Amino acid sequence: MRRARPALAWAAGLAAVYGAVPLLLGADHYVMSLLVAALVVAAVAQSWALLGNLGGMVSFGHSAFFGVGAYASALATARLGVPVAAGLAIGAGAALLAAALMLPLLRLRGPYFALAVLACAQILRILATEWRGLTGGAGGLANIAPLPALLGQAAGGKLAAYLLIASIVLLFALGYARLRASHYGLALRAMHDGEDATGVLGVDTTLLKGLMLLLSGAMCGLAGAFNAHYIGFLEPDYAFAAAWVTLPVVAAILGGYRGVAGPVLGALAVYLLDQLLFKALLPSGHQLVLGALLVATILRSPAGLLPPLAGWWRRRRRPAGDEHA
Repeated sequence: MRRARPALAWAAGLAAVYGAVPLLLGADHYVMSLLVAALVVAAVAQSWALLGNLGGMVSFGHSAFFGVGAYASALATARLGVPVAAGLAIGAGAALLAAALMLPLLRLRGPYFALAVLACAQILRILATEWRGLTGGAGGLANIAPLPALLGQAAGGKLAAYLLIASIVLLFALGYARLRASHYGLALRAMHDGEDATGVLGVDTTLLKGLMLLLSGAMCGLAGAFNAHYIGFLEPDYAFAAAWVTLPVVAAILGGYRGVAGPVLGALAVYLLDQLLFKALLPSGHQLVLGALLVATILRSPAGLLPPLAGWWRRRRRPAGDEHA
């Protein structure tokens, strides 16, 4: 019975993503645009959570990978004429290369690593601003090729964009789950409990952490590449904005970054609440509410909100189950 529950959860999720949402909300362009934006945040939150949970490293500079992926894909389609699908792959590859250049930072630990990655993001933002011949500088890049058609939906449409980013998020979740359940995931979890002791047992902890950094960077770069083709415009202050760090981090922590579903559900809740409720109540300071929620969650439930909610739901259903038994 327990083994069937994950399969049922995945089946229900697929039915909701590809069936219920397009059927019920597909005609509402505003709602679909909010869902697409929330899922972009979810994809970045997944990449951040993978690095933090499995890699054991906190990053304040994931906007570096997001911006590199966005610019690489946009420039590849505009200057080289490659298809958008290939451009998305190029964006992920470029972000992976950027992560590879940051591998020497693995010598740093804790806040020093986080701040070093943040410094790299700022350097890349300045480079994109000053390299006008390639990136267009502060003026940015306009008329970026739209996303391709998908499952019969028109190219560049809201529903096609939703289906594509939802598929990316689901693939990220599946890969995250498989990796966490593998022997590599076991070694990474053991590394968290004692990195020095794990190294003594013959586990190459530096190699594992490096692989997590590369994978996390590629995931974030793919999200950035998608976003560039979705909005059709790109400029350095947007591509490397701090919001591509703060919102995903808040989403991952609120949802529970140690679980597969936590970053996704957290991103949907955080972004939709922020845009539909908090922004209406506090137009100029709505993100302060997110900060307060983050502090409250860290103090009351460091594992995120999803685990205690799941526990509450199980306790609520237990009496009925016992009566039938």
